[in-house]
Amino acid sequence: MHGMWRDGNHFELLPEAALFLPTMFEAVDQARHSVLIELYLMESGRLATALIEALVRAVERGVSVLLLLDGYGAMGLATVDRQRLEEGGVALRFFNPLGVQSLVRNLTRDHRKLVVVDGAEAFTGGFGAVDEFLDAWYEVAVRIEGPVVADWVRLFCRLWDSPMSRGPGRASLVRGLELAARQREGYRGMRGRVVWGQGYRYQAIRHSLHHRVSTATERLWICTPYFVPTFTLRRRLARAARRGVDVRLLLPGEVHDHPGVRYAGQRFYGRLLRAGVRIFEFQPTFIHAKFSLADDWVSLGSCNFDHWSLQWNLEANQEVDDPRFAAEVAGLFERNFASSREIDPETWSRRPRMQRFREWLYGTLDAWLTRLR
Repeated sequence: MHGMWRDGNHFELLPEAALFLPTMFEAVDQARHSVLIELYLMESGRLATALIEALVRAVERGVSVLLLLDGYGAMGLATVDRQRLEEGGVALRFFNPLGVQSLVRNLTRDHRKLVVVDGAEAFTGGFGAVDEFLDAWYEVAVRIEGPVVADWVRLFCRLWDSPMSRGPGRASLVRGLELAARQREGYRGMRGRVVWGQGYRYQAIRHSLHHRVSTATERLWICTPYFVPTFTLRRRLARAARRGVDVRLLLPGEVHDHPGVRYAGQRFYGRLLRAGVRIFEFQPTFIHAKFSLADDWVSLGSCNFDHWSLQWNLEANQEVDDPRFAAEVAGLFERNFASSREIDPETWSRRPRMQRFREWLYGTLDAWLTRLR
């Protein structure tokens, strides 16, 4: 199963939770046949409670609801909430629950984010069912209609029915799900494909990203909350900037849920800046979004630019090759650049010794963890 480019789709950019959360909840409330949800993070709180209530309402209408959560990312979901889901008729499974038999296997996590309604409408991005997405984290999602939705359904079904997924929900529930790709009359559809990564076994996202970085001719803009890139990616970014491509990175500022990861990535700033890469640190809040723009190509989904996402986790992104959608994403980037602090190369070269020490310390820890994996 390989991601294929498909025409005739419609993609709607949904920046910020104030847009994508109401849109997703409305879609779930209008579901008639099935709701498929795959999440890494789900923790008890206001957002999780609202989601549980919406899913139970759907079951009461006769909708088949399947919820697939990561065994580690859902550890914050209280037992009472799990019981509410099961008692409400929601089929619940967990990917790779933590165990003591194989500690290395515990590192493989399902980091994908997906909502599919009636096999006709899908949402992906970097979202989760945790309260931080309500008002503390900046996130972006995309609403998907058209033939490519079927690929998202197949991706979900394969993991639901995988030996690594366990729980009270029956594996057989995904067999024979109804697919109803929605076409818009008179609409010249957009071209898109689903790409995914499965650790070292299948790295389509990484290969696709490397190809776009190497072939971009005008612009290469990347937004990621966790920027600890591989040597290969750093080299390609620098080469792109040197050949005249407008290379920009939109990264979190001091507001960060894992400051150590930020310091580990900052140790690469100097060489990238000297190569001509422009780096912007977002100021208003923690930016958790993951999206990239290379000329008229866009990739948006769950994948970060760190070793975990590119080489270990299960990830999935929606790629779009369309100048109209690219223009929307470019406008979103420009607005976020305006709310960011651009790193000045000269000032960065004179940064304090304590900053340099933090970069060395967390960079060393990151290198050790990478070798252990």
